[in-house]
Amino acid sequence: MKCFKPQAYVTERNRIMEWKGRRQSDNIEDRRGTSVGRGGLGRNPFGRSGIQIPMGSGRRGGGLSIGTIIFLVVIYFVLKMMGIDMLQMLGEGTAPPSGYEQSTGERPTTPAADEMTAFVRTVLAETEDTWNGIFQSEGQTYQEPTLVLFSGQVNSACGFASSATGPFYCPGDRKVYLDTEFFTQLQQQFGASGDFAEAYVIAHEIGHHVQNLTGVLPKFNQLRQQMSEVEANQMSVRVELQADCYAGIWASYTEQKGLLEAGDLEEALNAAHQIGDDTLQKRSQGYVVPDSFNHGTSAQRAKWFKRGFESGEVSSCDTFSGSI
Repeated sequence: MKCFKPQAYVTERNRIMEWKGRRQSDNIEDRRGTSVGRGGLGRNPFGRSGIQIPMGSGRRGGGLSIGTIIFLVVIYFVLKMMGIDMLQMLGEGTAPPSGYEQSTGERPTTPAADEMTAFVRTVLAETEDTWNGIFQSEGQTYQEPTLVLFSGQVNSACGFASSATGPFYCPGDRKVYLDTEFFTQLQQQFGASGDFAEAYVIAHEIGHHVQNLTGVLPKFNQLRQQMSEVEANQMSVRVELQADCYAGIWASYTEQKGLLEAGDLEEALNAAHQIGDDTLQKRSQGYVVPDSFNHGTSAQRAKWFKRGFESGEVSSCDTFSGSI
């Protein structure tokens, strides 16, 4: 992909810089380096619940004794005489690590971080161009999503998630969440390297946003309340494969711009293969459990991405009719 192929080696993944100069999306929310609270979020789709910090002492009344209060007051004034203002420290919180901006919580600006951010912005802009055009051709308006960059853990309208969750889309706030360290995992653990493989991951999550706008996700979330676990998994596979097909449509529009180079399509197909349910289960446990599949097999994921790529048509991505 010409816009994603480097000339200068600036990161461990040898990303080149020819894509510089293309439009970059402003729909980015950078939360890297910020602390995350985990309470009061309720149930979320990742099977994890927020951990609330208990308030009070656990005893009836939950108050402090007079002796304890006097002791704390004495400690306060002793520290005050030493030049330490505990009230100020409590109000401001713990100082951020060196290199972080306290007011924004942003990551230190390094060449690698700047390049990764620019790469994500560029891919997001390409998806915006693709889906704006498709929606306009149907007389509709595409509502662009926000992509949230985070590190380690994050809160969303869908609940708390850690990096182990992987990239995800939350229909509750219409945002894509991405810890870019997943790209390193994609290369080192899953054997799916290359810029276009990484771009495919972003395009897949944007595919879920398209499903949300077109009513597919709301309908699925409504129906699965009445489904068994096996039935919900089977329906989830169809939802995920359609997002793969939509990612293929994005790749098709990218090719029409003359941005693909030899090997780019293979990078995306390899990524789709490496993160298929059967391949992941074989790698982790040595055997597969088809009833637990919720994203599709490697063959299915590659098939539907390729179908979207070859057709470039939304109508070709009907994964809900017939076999998959």
